Parts: sequence; C-alpha cells; structure tokens
Amino acid sequence: MSMSNNITAFLNFVAFMCSIPIIAAGTWLASKPDNECIHWLRWPVVFMGLAVMLVSLAGFVGAYWKKEGLLGVYLVCMAILIILLLVLLVLAFVVTRRNGAYSVPGKGYSEYRLAGFSSWLRNRITDGDSWGNIRACLAVSDICPKLNSEIITADQFFAAHLSPIKSGCCKPPTICGYQYVNPTVWNNPTNTIADADCSIWNNDPNQLCYNCDACKAGLLGNLRKEWRKANLILILTVVVLIWVYLIACSAYRNAQTEQLFERYKQGWA
Repeated sequence: MSMSNNITAFLNFVAFMCSIPIIAAGTWLASKPDNECIHWLRWPVVFMGLAVMLVSLAGFVGAYWKKEGLLGVYLVCMAILIILLLVLLVLAFVVTRRNGAYSVPGKGYSEYRLAGFSSWLRNRITDGDSWGNIRACLAVSDICPKLNSEIITADQFFAAHLSPIKSGCCKPPTICGYQYVNPTVWNNPTNTIADADCSIWNNDPNQLCYNCDACKAGLLGNLRKEWRKANLILILTVVVLIWVYLIACSAYRNAQTEQLFERYKQGWA
C-alpha cells in the first residue's frame, strides 16, 4: 500500500507539472491584443490550468499522507477536468478548421473573407452587440498605430507579412484600389463598388476599417492562428494527464485491494 501511495504521489507531481504549460498557453492567449478585446475567450484555459494544479496538489497530499478520501475526490475531479479539456480541444479544432484567407497577387500578406470561417465562431464574435464592444477596444489599441513606426514606404508595406487582424482592420481591401500614403492613410479609390468595405474605410485613426467585414474576418484569422498553436501544447499535456490518470487509478485500486487483504489477514489472526 505504501508503494502504491508513493507511485500515486509521484504521478500527481507529474500532473502538477502538466498544469504549468496549460497555464502558460492560456496566459499567452490572454496576452494577445485580439484576445484582450474578447473577454469570454481570455481566461478559460488559464482557469482550467489552475484547476488541474489545485486538484493535482490535493492528490499529492492525499497520496503522501495516505488520505484516502482526498485521493477519491482527486480521481473524480481529475476525470472531470480531463473531460472538460478534451471538450475544449475538440471545440477549438472544429471552430478553427475553416480558414477564410486568400492570397493577394504581388503582396506579402493575405486578406480574409468573413464567410470562410466557422459560423459558430463568426456568430459569437461579429454579431451587433459583441462587435460594438470589440470594435471600441480595437480602436484604442496599438495594433494599427504601430504600423506607422514599423513601415514607411509602399514597397515595404506591400512586402510585409501582416497579421490577419492588421491586414483586415488597418487598411482597405486591395480590390478597392486605394492609393498608399502611409500604413493607415489611403486615398483616391478607383473601384469603390467592388466591395462594401470600400465605402466603409475612413482615414480617421478611430475608424479605419474597424467596421469592415474584412476586419471581423481578420480578427477571426488571428484567433484561429493563435488557438491552433495553443492546441498543440494542450494536446501533449492532455495525453500526459490521461496517462498519469490511468496509472493513478490502477495504483489507487491496488492500494484498496492491499488494504482489504490486510484487514482480511488481521481478521483471521
């Protein structure tokens, strides 16, 4: 029984360490400017990592000091957390599977179509009430103003590998035919009827293309790119957690069996 508890304690230490990359991935996501503007997406991964850390700590204490009740609570809570992490992973992969990007001839960046992204994500990010708050947040961020200090000439701009959100929100769509002045000032469009966003573009730093469908698509493109990177870390962590959990269950069951056997022997003695 002591050996089983030592194994369980060690496994809980491994699970505790697994919570660190989950928290790190969540913190990285939360620190991104686009996620700062979408409050309900910022912290779920961090909270999940903290929950794994606390449950693992409880399991370690239960195993090391032989608190069987605490070990039982640990096994139930960890099973729930693993299921929630799997649901989060599946949901993230489903809603980030589609990609609305399309290449622009002669440009280093891509542009994005709103219809090319998951309807579930699109409806929750770009509906009227949600987008009003997100748009206001983007307008006071430094996402677009930073371009003016990073890029000077038109050649530099057209060769730049802009992030999806910069491509969609900080400039008008290429098809409109605007003439470059600086990264956030464009004049003299030649084809304003080519896209509804062409007439929405405004050189006012507080407006730019923040009301454009291209900006909404760019935000979704950024979210897709960031969440797919975070998913790689989460997949590896969840695989390790499942492996740790299965071994911990086996060790706990063996400890229970050994305890019953000892009681049986004492009864005969």
